[in-house]
Amino acid sequence: MKPVCLVMGAGAGIGGTVGKRFAKEGYHAVLCRRSDEAGLQKLVGEIQDAGGEATGFLLNAVKEDSLEEKVAQVEKEIGPIEVVIFNLGAQVGNRSLEETTYKVFELGWRMATFALFRIASAVCPLMEERGKGTILVTSSTAAVRGNKGQHSHAAAMGGRRMLCQSLNAQYASKGIHIAHIVIDGSVDAPDTLGKMLGEEKFQQLRESKGMGHDGLMLPEKIADTYYHLHKQHRSVWTHELDLRSFSDLAWWNH
Repeated sequence: MKPVCLVMGAGAGIGGTVGKRFAKEGYHAVLCRRSDEAGLQKLVGEIQDAGGEATGFLLNAVKEDSLEEKVAQVEKEIGPIEVVIFNLGAQVGNRSLEETTYKVFELGWRMATFALFRIASAVCPLMEERGKGTILVTSSTAAVRGNKGQHSHAAAMGGRRMLCQSLNAQYASKGIHIAHIVIDGSVDAPDTLGKMLGEEKFQQLRESKGMGHDGLMLPEKIADTYYHLHKQHRSVWTHELDLRSFSDLAWWNH
């Protein structure tokens, strides 16, 4: 029975690509995403065609008990969860304070912070019992810098960052490595940035900034960093880092 890499938010960008990377290294990739069954099965098929093991589930992480039940199912039917990739987005759009309803504000928190709390509550006791485990948390510039129109997103991602620090304070000494990863830039991902911009504008951006320009962050290279974090020796664990293209200003210089 292979160890499991459980990916929450397994789209065609960071989540699915990290899942592929871990499957290549011998993990059973359990890929979970909210919608697009065809896209999910395409990712599973690509991993299997490359000789890896993968299973896909459609999962609404905001729904009550969904995360907890999935962790229990995976542990029982597939294998022990050694790695969690928490890659759920929490972007609710660019909204002024007046346009941000209570429901929208709370939704950002439920996706970014509460869902992480729930998955940690489900897997950390299992990892503690086994004496090892890794939780890699994808985050964003909003976790360290608020901005106009980002009331829900910045508050939620800032909470995500503090939750990672609190989890580390309790669990690092018990063999569980939690890393908060700030994605400080645009990722070359068709189902996130591509959907936000639209196909035509996304292709224009790729031609002007991506491709040979290396101005868009490549999911395959991000995945290399995630795997490196998982394999770090505990004497030099990284608990937070930020990634960006060489051509972009760092978040603190904006």
